[in-house]
Amino acid sequence: MSATGVVPALPAQPKLAVVLNSGEATVSLIDMPSRRVIKTTYIGKEPHHLMMTPDQKTLLVANAAGNDVVLMNPISGEITGRMPNIIDPYQIGYSPNHKWFVANGNRLDRVDIYAANGADLKLSKTVKLGKTPSHIAFTADSKIAFITLQDSNELAAIDLETQNVLWVMPTGKVPAGLWMTPGDQYLLVGITGEDFVQVIDWKARKEVKRIYTGKGAHNFRPLGDKKYVFVSNRIASTISLINMQTLEKESDITGLPSGPDDMEITPDGKSLWVTFRFAKKAGVIDIPTMKLVSVIPVGRSPHGVFFYPMAPWE
Repeated sequence: MSATGVVPALPAQPKLAVVLNSGEATVSLIDMPSRRVIKTTYIGKEPHHLMMTPDQKTLLVANAAGNDVVLMNPISGEITGRMPNIIDPYQIGYSPNHKWFVANGNRLDRVDIYAANGADLKLSKTVKLGKTPSHIAFTADSKIAFITLQDSNELAAIDLETQNVLWVMPTGKVPAGLWMTPGDQYLLVGITGEDFVQVIDWKARKEVKRIYTGKGAHNFRPLGDKKYVFVSNRIASTISLINMQTLEKESDITGLPSGPDDMEITPDGKSLWVTFRFAKKAGVIDIPTMKLVSVIPVGRSPHGVFFYPMAPWE
C-alpha cells in the first residue's frame, strides 16, 4: 500500500505464450495459467526469432527458410498477414529509434537493412559479411548495429546511416547472443562454441574479460533492473545470472532440460519462460527461488518464446 492508502495496481499478466518450433515449421500457443498447449499451427519454414512492432500491436515472426515475416496478433495468436520477400530472416531487430529494421541472413551470409515505418519496410541495402550472421545489438543512439558471425568467429559493426561496415574483430568460437550493458559500456557476447561470455570494449575493439558461465553460452535476457542479465548455456543445460555492474557470474539455475535457449520474463518479474532446443519442451522458472517449476511439451527444436505484456528489456 502506498502512502496515500491506495494499493498500486499489479502489472497486467499475459495469458498466451507463443513458442516457435523451428524444426517443424509450427507455433505452439500455450495457455499460461494452465501451462498447456491449446493450439499448434503451421507458421512457415524455420521460424527462429520474433519481436513486436514499435507500436506494440503486431508480433513479427521471422521464417528463415520461408523467406517471409508473419504478422500475428500478440494476444490471440491469430495470423493476420505476411510480409513476403524478406530473404532469410534468421534474427530481426528494430533500431531503438525505430528508423531501421535489420534482418540477419544466417544461411546467406548477409545482413539486410530496411528503412522502417512500423511493419512497412523498404530495403535500403544488403551488406555482405562473414559466415553465418547471427544475433544483433544496437547502440542506444541507433547509430551502430553489431552482428555476431557464428562461423567466422567474429563481431561486425555496421554504420546504420551509411550501411557501411565500420569494423570486424575476432571473438571466441561460435559467437551468438549479444547484449549491451547500461550506458553502452560493454558488449556481452555468448560464446556458444566454448563456455564463457566475452566482454568487449566495443569502442576500443578489444576483449576486457571472460565470464565463465557454462558450455554453450548462448543468449541473453536482462532481468529489467539495469543490473542483472540471464545467459542460457545450451550445452551445459544451465542458465547463469550475471551482474552487469561487476561483470561477475552470481549464480546458476541447474536441473534443466537440455538446450536452454531463448528466454522471456513475465511483467511481474517472477517467472522466466525458456525454450529447450534439444528437449522439445518449454519451461517456467520461478525467479525468486531460481527453480524450474513447470515443463511444457512443444514441437521440435523450439526457439523463440514470446508473450504480451512482458517485463521491460533493460
